[in-house]
Amino acid sequence: MRDGSTEPTPEMVDVEDDPSALRSTFALFPSGVAAISAVVEGEPVVLVASSFQVGISLDPPLVLFAVQHTSRSWPRLRTAPRLGVSVLGEAHDGAARQLASRAADRFAGITTTTTPDGAHLVHGAPVWMECSVHSEVPAGDHDVVLLRVHGTGTVPDTEPLVWHGSSFRALTPRSAP
Repeated sequence: MRDGSTEPTPEMVDVEDDPSALRSTFALFPSGVAAISAVVEGEPVVLVASSFQVGISLDPPLVLFAVQHTSRSWPRLRTAPRLGVSVLGEAHDGAARQLASRAADRFAGITTTTTPDGAHLVHGAPVWMECSVHSEVPAGDHDVVLLRVHGTGTVPDTEPLVWHGSSFRALTPRSAP
């Protein structure tokens, strides 16, 4: 405690001395969960990103996510003319796990729509975006990918799925005043 505060204060840990501290710290930042998908060579390909960010730029309209260099899906997805971004809703907890798995058919039992340009979207998501790759920037063991947004669809009353504490969670709706 310092400055008379009764709130606990964290102890700083050197991440070079304890690399697991960085992963634990990152896990405490809540983020939305997005399925990024397209039909490539006649087959739907997907990756699930908890690093997805909106509001990067309005002119041009850009969003971003980070993808590990070890991703098997991204090399295939980056070739698609359009990518579907489905910001997953609270009802997608099981679907998010399935889409992120290494299962042969990750979309089994999941209802989807494909746009004429091949963007692949998950039904029940509060946000849909049709995007194309704008640019990629190397960032350590990941690449930061900027996507240009070409179209959006929203269902504002659908609660989002959140990644926090290394697990999927739902937001608790606010009580009416």
